[in-house]
Amino acid sequence: MLPLTAENKRVAQLLLSTGTCPRCIFRFCGVDFHAPYKLPYKELLSELQKFLEAEEDELVSEVPNPPPKKIRLQEPEDRIDGMDSLSQNGEGKLSVTEDGSSSSKNSNLNVCNVCLGILQDFCEKEFIKKVCQKVEASGFEFTNLVLSVSFPPQLSVREHAAWLLVKQEMGKQSLSLGRNDIVQLKEAYKWITHPLFSEELGVPIDGKSLFEVSVVFAHPETVEDCHFLSAICPDCFKPAKNKQSVFTRMAVMKALNKIKEEDFRKQFPCPPDSPKAVCTVLEIECAHGAVFVAGRYNKYSRNLPQTPWIIDGERKLESSVEELISDHLLKVFKAESFNFSSSGREDVDVRTLGNGRPFAIELVNPHRVHFTSQEIKELQQKINNSSNKIQVRDLQLVTREAIGHMKEGEEEKTKTYSALIWTNKAIQRKDIEFLDDIKDLKIDQKTPLRVLHRRPLAVRTRIIHSMETRYVDEHHFRLSLKTQAGTYIKEFVHGDFGRTKPNIGSLMDVTADILELDVESVDVDWPPALDD
Repeated sequence: MLPLTAENKRVAQLLLSTGTCPRCIFRFCGVDFHAPYKLPYKELLSELQKFLEAEEDELVSEVPNPPPKKIRLQEPEDRIDGMDSLSQNGEGKLSVTEDGSSSSKNSNLNVCNVCLGILQDFCEKEFIKKVCQKVEASGFEFTNLVLSVSFPPQLSVREHAAWLLVKQEMGKQSLSLGRNDIVQLKEAYKWITHPLFSEELGVPIDGKSLFEVSVVFAHPETVEDCHFLSAICPDCFKPAKNKQSVFTRMAVMKALNKIKEEDFRKQFPCPPDSPKAVCTVLEIECAHGAVFVAGRYNKYSRNLPQTPWIIDGERKLESSVEELISDHLLKVFKAESFNFSSSGREDVDVRTLGNGRPFAIELVNPHRVHFTSQEIKELQQKINNSSNKIQVRDLQLVTREAIGHMKEGEEEKTKTYSALIWTNKAIQRKDIEFLDDIKDLKIDQKTPLRVLHRRPLAVRTRIIHSMETRYVDEHHFRLSLKTQAGTYIKEFVHGDFGRTKPNIGSLMDVTADILELDVESVDVDWPPALDD
């Protein structure tokens, strides 16, 4: 039994006789439970025709120039029209040839004048199976998925036209039908297809899944259905840089909410005309949300930048910390690209020792995402064996939210450094001992000349929490410093032409310079330390 009442009969007959498919009829009759939509299309059509048979002749006569009452149901082998021409097009992306679903095989099909075949051709098991074959061939690793569908914006115009028709018919019966009373096409489509996708792929559909399968439909035959709206509501259709057409679904819906019913009826047929062909499948795209890997790195080279060093388009050094780490991650995770971030950065000639500097790498569109802790350990070892310039520790998978811990209160954190200092004047041990007694020294640092090209001009107050000296000879001493994160250590030593005040040179009344600098510790308690 179909979930239609006596009150639905006139509306159902009217829609069927004007070229609307059974599932769209359900939508306009407010059928909001799933089971009826899932019935096989042939069975559904047969049951609907039996339901309406008693009053069919009487009601059809009220519709001017009705199309044939009987809807031809395409044979199963026709139902996936266009899908045989789906072809692989790069990683996880598939395309359909231009003459895909518009082939002559559908020339005798009465295509739904509202959904343009979406709830006819593209809910059937054969179509779902072919999509799933492409998903499985894409090479992604997944345990659940989210399905997104993109329908042509003109479907909204056609639905609006059908709604006005039904609204008028129901008014004759002193009944009302609001726009929100219609079951949304996407909802009906998901009710039907989600169980089929889940059964075919063997994984659940989960709206929070990081793995997304998106199906994009188009209908070239009716693409101009929306165009009249731009003349009536021009403010709704403004060009956007990232949009190929101004006729987006949101823009069309905005215009439909503004346009008067009488103006719409003058411009667009109610009921909408039946098209000759069903929609085409423009593309099926698979994508996986980013995964994040964190750890700490040590840098032992004084000739290695943290990130690629490129000036005026020319690369200055052959590698970088991020490349030595990320190259391995990209390969193992089969990701398309990456984004590297860290808790601060060291200059190319500065080593990072101790427990290392926290870092995180975002791996974009990874095809492999599931790893055991042992596999991550082996990956860490592989990175460490590949270069003597860096070492990685505590490598682990983390969440996007966890990366925030690396940046939280970054300037309140402390860092410890070791520097080799040169002075122009000869010094004795007593000349540097007073530095050991200075605690929480406030300094003002104007943006250093060497970073003005990438940092805004400003004066920043920083704190030197403590210093410890070790005499080397009359022109050299070692200085250990514990400072607030964000302190420019080199400038604190030589003064940067007076841009950092006070500085070691001014405190000692000498000209001082820094010969070597090492980061001994970055006091950020993230990511969690792991057992070796």
